[in-house]
Amino acid sequence: MLSGVEELVALKQVIAEGADAAATQRQRDKGKLTVRERIDQLLDPGSFQEVEPLRRHRATGFGLERRKPHTDGVVTGWGTVEGRTVFVYAHDFRIFGGALGEAHAEKIHKIMDMAIAAGAPLVSLNDGAGARIQEGVTALAGYGGIFTRNTKASGVIPQISVMLGPCAGGAAYSPALTDFVFMVRETSQMFITGPDVVKAVTGEEISQNGLGGADVHAETSGVCHFAYDDEETCIAEVRYLISLLPQNNRETPPAEATGDPADRRCEELLDLVPADGNRPYDMRAVIRSIVDDGEHLEVHERWATNVIVTLARMDGQVVGIVANQPQSLAGVLDIEASEKAARFVQMCDAFNIPLVTLLDVPGFLPGVDQEHGGIIRHGAKLLYAYCNATVPRIQLILRKAYGGAYIVMDSRSVGADLSYAWPTNEIAVMGAEGAANVIFRRQIAAAEDPDAMRARMVKEYKAELMHPYYAAERGLVDDVIDPAETRRILIRSLAMLRTKHAELPSRKHGNPPQ
Repeated sequence: MLSGVEELVALKQVIAEGADAAATQRQRDKGKLTVRERIDQLLDPGSFQEVEPLRRHRATGFGLERRKPHTDGVVTGWGTVEGRTVFVYAHDFRIFGGALGEAHAEKIHKIMDMAIAAGAPLVSLNDGAGARIQEGVTALAGYGGIFTRNTKASGVIPQISVMLGPCAGGAAYSPALTDFVFMVRETSQMFITGPDVVKAVTGEEISQNGLGGADVHAETSGVCHFAYDDEETCIAEVRYLISLLPQNNRETPPAEATGDPADRRCEELLDLVPADGNRPYDMRAVIRSIVDDGEHLEVHERWATNVIVTLARMDGQVVGIVANQPQSLAGVLDIEASEKAARFVQMCDAFNIPLVTLLDVPGFLPGVDQEHGGIIRHGAKLLYAYCNATVPRIQLILRKAYGGAYIVMDSRSVGADLSYAWPTNEIAVMGAEGAANVIFRRQIAAAEDPDAMRARMVKEYKAELMHPYYAAERGLVDDVIDPAETRRILIRSLAMLRTKHAELPSRKHGNPPQ
């Protein structure tokens, strides 16, 4: 007869291995890790402390009383990532398909409450089939409790959702409430209603990946922030993201020593950005030049590609960078780019990450689709996010900065702490050609040679209002700088602003445009 300790060890071993070897093999056949292998990939070796591994459901009916596996299909607990505490819950698809029942939900509620109380990041490893149908409304109520806690934790602790299997209904809503969503191609999907329901209601036939796969959400819907080819790479990148985030909204992100000199000149920038405002270039090359060791973690890399949002370090300190991308739609702001940038600005502000905004923007994208789609409302989201942000904010104008897009992209007039510009900057209500056509319309129309008159008026407008020192002369730009000095000046400015303290008016919460 086994002693009490031996019995416990044997029981824990069975729980860790999973009672159904066939289910484990099916998981592996799909190219998926088991639940505990995923946790081991995420957390530092030997750091995981499980909570309620012996929990079982109490439901009856539909044969549930004969199936009462330990953990009830979700593994919860905490551990460390690079020595810092992180809470985690992970669905076990081998048990009830990872579906959520009452006991399952209560375990998640408990670990979420612990994460909020401890002020530490929460990572969910999602591989669940939604609500457990056999438990009915109690399963639905369990999701309600998760959604409430997601909202309570929003802006308080980092919340990261990692999609590692098909997640439908409530299992998709919770990740949508979190700060970051990771997906794995081919094996993970997110949708409110699956392909069978879509076909029954609309007659449309589509695969799971076509409806809600990683590429769909990374490129089209914008639901997914990061998409990878395999689980190991995906989880490794989750660890990297955590290293760039603070534990909670009362702390700053961890600094790291760097061998990249703070005063390093960036001579390559002199040739990287063409003086001709109509010629494209890759803004990522500019970012790589000015950040530590050229490393940065781009968020939403494949969605709304006309704007770049990325996390990096400068002199070892984490910064959030928002930048127009001239290689895509000439870097204009449209509906999706505005939403993408606004969400990123809000995240950085919530977690005390300073913002650097790199401008080369010809304006907002014109068109009937944009206007009817609510570009005014969506553009206002970005404006609201910047105006509401209290973290250090620096604007750098590389080349074009026209119209409302100039204002929205963190201009001095909406609260940027500092604004710098390169000698190639052009700040104006619109481009010189368009401005000349409006201001000098009558003179051009009455001229014997309208084209020559237009060219002369364009040249005059540029000379009067678009020379690189016009804004600096009026105090709207703090300095016009040598591009090669960009890294040094940004780092010195961020260091000065590190002790910035700003308060918003007392209020329950704002009412941002939706």
